[in-house]
Amino acid sequence: ISCMEKPMQPKPKSMLDLKYPKPNYIIKKSRCPYSFKINNYSNFVPSDKCNDQIIYPNLKGTIYLNYRKVNNNFDSLLYDAYSMPLKHYRKAIGIPEKVYVNNINKTYGSIFQIVGNAASQVQFFLTDSLNHFILGALYFYKKPNYDSIMPAVNYIGEDISKLMESLKWTD
Repeated sequence: ISCMEKPMQPKPKSMLDLKYPKPNYIIKKSRCPYSFKINNYSNFVPSDKCNDQIIYPNLKGTIYLNYRKVNNNFDSLLYDAYSMPLKHYRKAIGIPEKVYVNNINKTYGSIFQIVGNAASQVQFFLTDSLNHFILGALYFYKKPNYDSIMPAVNYIGEDISKLMESLKWTD
């Protein structure tokens, strides 16, 4: 160190400068009775059994969608929707809920932001309360480290909000 011409200075604190592409939303129709908008940087994988996926290959994450027909089982479906985020309670610092209501599209539900090193950071459900019910959950393909994946969670969270706003029942 004594041979250096300039004295060493401590490096300033820095933050990651993660940049995500500006989303361009396109309409996707499921094989099940609904359609919605997704980010064109994701891949929609429909399923005949109404277990669709929205995959983010560059972010190494997937939104899993589970559609169920309401048939005298609304209480059970709602119970499951509220139970799913609670399965992450041991690892979560908090699980705030945001209620969602769209009277025009007849979609109602909630979104849960799971704060902490839980396996899933976002879970949500949408329903028309009479015929349709969708459960959704975001998972990443690696061990959760909340601080590291938070930018990706926020980016995909915006896409989930757009999905919820644009969802339409197609029956």
